[in-house]
Amino acid sequence: MQAAPLLKDLVLVGGGHSHVHVVRSFGMKPMPGVRLTLIGRDIETPYSGMIPGFVAGTYTFDECHIDLARLCAWNGARLIHAEAVGLDRLNRQVLLKDRPPVSYDLVSLDVGSSPSMAAIAGAAEHATPVKPIAELGRRWLGFLERVKDWQGALDIAVIGGGAGGVELALAIDHRLRQVARGAQVSVTLATKGEILSGQAVAARQRMRAIFGRRGVRLIEHTATTRIDADAVHLENGERLRADDAFVVTQASAAAWFAETGLSLDERGFFAVEPTLASSGDPSVFAAGDCASVTAHPRPKAGVFAVRHGPPLAENLRLALLGQPPRPFTPQRRYLSILGTGDGNAVATRGGFAIEGAWVWRWKDHIDRKWMRMYREPPAAPMDRRARTAPPDPALADADARRLLADIGMRCGGCGAKVGAGVLDRVLARLGPSPGSSVAIGLDAPDDAAMIEVPPGQALVQSVDFFRTFIDDPFVFGEVAAVHALGDVWAMGARPHSALALAVVPAAAERLMEEDLFQMLAGARRVLDGAGCALIGGHSGEGPEAALGFSVNGLVVASRALRKGGLRPGDRLVLTKKLGTGVIFAAAMRGMARAAWIEAALASMRTPSGAAAQTLLDAGAHACTDVTGFGLAGHIAEMIRASGNVAVDIDLDALPALPGATELFAQGFASSLQPENLRARHLIDGMDRAASHSKLPLLFDPQTAGGLLAALPADAPISDDMTHVGTVRAREENETNMRIAR
Repeated sequence: MQAAPLLKDLVLVGGGHSHVHVVRSFGMKPMPGVRLTLIGRDIETPYSGMIPGFVAGTYTFDECHIDLARLCAWNGARLIHAEAVGLDRLNRQVLLKDRPPVSYDLVSLDVGSSPSMAAIAGAAEHATPVKPIAELGRRWLGFLERVKDWQGALDIAVIGGGAGGVELALAIDHRLRQVARGAQVSVTLATKGEILSGQAVAARQRMRAIFGRRGVRLIEHTATTRIDADAVHLENGERLRADDAFVVTQASAAAWFAETGLSLDERGFFAVEPTLASSGDPSVFAAGDCASVTAHPRPKAGVFAVRHGPPLAENLRLALLGQPPRPFTPQRRYLSILGTGDGNAVATRGGFAIEGAWVWRWKDHIDRKWMRMYREPPAAPMDRRARTAPPDPALADADARRLLADIGMRCGGCGAKVGAGVLDRVLARLGPSPGSSVAIGLDAPDDAAMIEVPPGQALVQSVDFFRTFIDDPFVFGEVAAVHALGDVWAMGARPHSALALAVVPAAAERLMEEDLFQMLAGARRVLDGAGCALIGGHSGEGPEAALGFSVNGLVVASRALRKGGLRPGDRLVLTKKLGTGVIFAAAMRGMARAAWIEAALASMRTPSGAAAQTLLDAGAHACTDVTGFGLAGHIAEMIRASGNVAVDIDLDALPALPGATELFAQGFASSLQPENLRARHLIDGMDRAASHSKLPLLFDPQTAGGLLAALPADAPISDDMTHVGTVRAREENETNMRIAR
């Protein structure tokens, strides 16, 4: 069934505690006609309540992080992995680092906060900030590797006496005594006030007693003035030796908040109404640590970020429909449970405080239960019919109402072209491509482009086109361009020019314009980098986004690489890892980890131009690019084109993308895998290798895969290439390929 036409873009910036609830809420109860996009700098977002337990060794990295790729896949949201650096409210755009902005109709900000490192001299250079928490997790694992064989004194300083600092100091002390057994561990917490200020006196008393029993030094009412590479300096003149210092001081706002023109509180955080809408712009909402409800001031604590989730989701729905949002009053008193890192915890609320192992078990149960909502697939599959239902007319402006009026009667043929106005605006935003030998291109559009072929060079042409398999149109554009240029690079040619064929789903005009621009902007990044001019193309409507290119390249005919040319003794080398097919087959079902998807996309977005030049310099005899037919299919093509040769394949050497072999073991495979498996009759040794974890890689279809080339036996193999097989003379009645023993 075709999805309802898109009428409005709801963009969530940041994967904080409030936003993960919004994603889940819109997945459980979709709004037809609304596209939900989550922009995240970190695609594995940490749950702050479990981070001290992670530091203490109670939780693994995965257990205390939410995989945003899976969460979005399960709930029908679009995920864009990028860092927000500002808002252009006039044009309703989220400004992103190193890529074009993303447009919105309604935007919500949940980007957290950071410790105020600038307040302490040397902190930015020599200390570890606790936030962003995702960065702390990676740095902590690296720190543990460095100290596991530590001998002698190991001194750690924690700066900041709030709940986060107290938990972190005790967690560090516990973990280091387990990991760095050869070290004399000493942990000191220093704070300019008293610990746990604002909480019950009983809680402070209990925690001071715990510090005393554990031998963790506590320095209160003493500010830190400077941090050096090996020491922390206090205002009382004391110098604390420190092999590392962790800063958990008062949260500060990002610098770009002030550039938005939105209302801010006295500390620079977004000032919002009790509805969580900005006090200065009703199309902007904010929640979590980056927001301050001016009518109801509350501390920057994870409990409030979690509680913001349900009212935020409800008010975003109301705002999309043009209805007034409802005010929300956060609770004044809340339960705080502070882990001590050793299987115990202190719970405090109001004026009381209790302590014990059972308190920790209680906290652990609460935290794990909350995480299960976002780390596990929904018990009931998302209702696909809800996404095909007619959108609420309240979502539509004048442009969208015209779309709704004829949604069942959209024209075919040239009537399905993207409108001239949309196309003109997209081309104006892109600007003409730089390129030589282009007589007529986008700088002076005509009925067709015209290029000049330099004397002595041959024109290489190829075409590729496929529907989207990822939600981010900019990244899709990059991948599509790399994939299309693969054939040109494989022939040793220089990319020259390209024509685009783009399909975008029917939507409100501004949304179609945005999608087309994002796809072509991503493609232009790759094409421009390769010296390939985008000189024209065609665009139209379709049921889903798709993109392809007809590409031209130039090469001296006598130097062109071909599939044929394998010689006995040649070594087959591969320039990229394998596994994109299985990874995205699992991703479509929400079962591929975000880190695996990102590693695959990084490979797919990497152009092969430099690799092609390296192969040419090494004297390659033959070359092709590995795409839909899989490695075995493309080796078979090279053998057929070369004559009486065969190839021994080294399964152990096959380079696999992270997660590929794990997903094969779980039963995932691309829909093209069965077709590619028909090549198995060409391979001797399949039965013997049936249980080999890398065998399925031979048949996995690749998108924007690497180059497969035959190098002379004495040619050097660079670090970014993998030797995967050897060419030999084919024996009588022998198959084309043999799995090496």
